[in-house]
Amino acid sequence: MLEKLKQRTLISIAFAGILYLAITIYTDFNLLVESFKKFDLLLLPVLLILSLLNYFARFFKWDYYLSILKIQLSKRDSLMIFMTGLLMSITPGKLGELLKAYLVKTVNKTPASVTAPIIFAERATDFLSLTILALIGAYIYDYGRNAALIITGLIIVGIFILTNRNVFDSLIKILSKIKFVRNRIESIEQLYHSTYTLLKLKPLIIAIIISVVSWGFECYGYYLVINNFVDTIGVSWSFFSYSFSTIVGAVSMLPGGLGVTEGSFLLMLTSKGLSTSDAAATTFITRVVTLWFAVIVGIIAVFFFQRKFGKIDFTNSESEK
Repeated sequence: MLEKLKQRTLISIAFAGILYLAITIYTDFNLLVESFKKFDLLLLPVLLILSLLNYFARFFKWDYYLSILKIQLSKRDSLMIFMTGLLMSITPGKLGELLKAYLVKTVNKTPASVTAPIIFAERATDFLSLTILALIGAYIYDYGRNAALIITGLIIVGIFILTNRNVFDSLIKILSKIKFVRNRIESIEQLYHSTYTLLKLKPLIIAIIISVVSWGFECYGYYLVINNFVDTIGVSWSFFSYSFSTIVGAVSMLPGGLGVTEGSFLLMLTSKGLSTSDAAATTFITRVVTLWFAVIVGIIAVFFFQRKFGKIDFTNSESEK
């Protein structure tokens, strides 16, 4: 499994390279260079700090979920595991972050079926917080309203189904006729119990609030990048644009939303009057200090995790599938 994750990561990086090369050619390399020259390098550490604040806020949510499920981990180990999961930011929908469930098992033997719902709850509340920000902007700026409504509706319906015991029991009764499901009823029950616990009203509201704050850091960083090139775009539009573009990228299920997120950034920025080269520079810088910085942090975290616990091994995970 680890080898597959490595291969997919390398494929994603190669795809990103081709994509960014295509954007560079499209915008004209010389004009793009001139746009990059406009960027104030003193802003770079501020942007990276804002991204780190996003990661630490999301870590707080991860650790909060662990406490709800009564999973015992030291704060240091919990932080290492969470930061390692950032390496999987370039997997479709960040589903590669299921890696964290196996890392928890490596540390304290907690079955992956118990902790895996945390990753789902993280994504659901991230999506909800971003769609809330996008939905507000969609109504203010009359852009992408239907898409934001549909995505919000699907997430809410999904959460309702997962927190309704009667619906779950009915589904299991039907699916248990399938041998594959019948042989994994215990693990499925564990998955459901954890999911149900995490998505109760109180933890759901707390997690959404944390998510709005955490993604707000990156939204503000996006505003600062835009403001470096033009001062006619406000904070509210920047928050809306970043949230909307991130959501459509995630929904595309492409690794890291590559191509779709960048395309949305470019389209929305040029519609606000930025030149193609300035829009491309803004997009590149934003993705470097958010997506690719997360990958770098994840790589560093993997090094420290393996230094303490040894090489990550997935051979025992097969029994839980």
